[in-house]
Amino acid sequence: MAYTYMWEYQVRPDREPDFLRDYGPDGAWVTLFRRAEGYVSTHLYRDRDDPLRFVTVDTWESEPTHQEFRLRFAAEFAKLDQACEALTIRETPLGRFDRIGNSGPA
Repeated sequence: MAYTYMWEYQVRPDREPDFLRDYGPDGAWVTLFRRAEGYVSTHLYRDRDDPLRFVTVDTWESEPTHQEFRLRFAAEFAKLDQACEALTIRETPLGRFDRIGNSGPA
């Protein structure tokens, strides 16, 4: 069963290009995630009404594969997280989810 977690970000207006670079499809976060077994995908969404509000949706094969990633890459994760902290006004976890079925391409 796929494991997904979601975060909401309110980006600093002057840091939007940096945020898109680091959180985008070929950004620093995805580059780090791809080093781990069990990583499936990351999707970045921009709010149509608030262009500085974004949501990331990260999917792993399972929660244990994500937990293994967090253990194995803890130092790199912490370093990147600290570097990206200046890009946002607020970061809010939206939750952790299990996918139930699939009605189309993953």
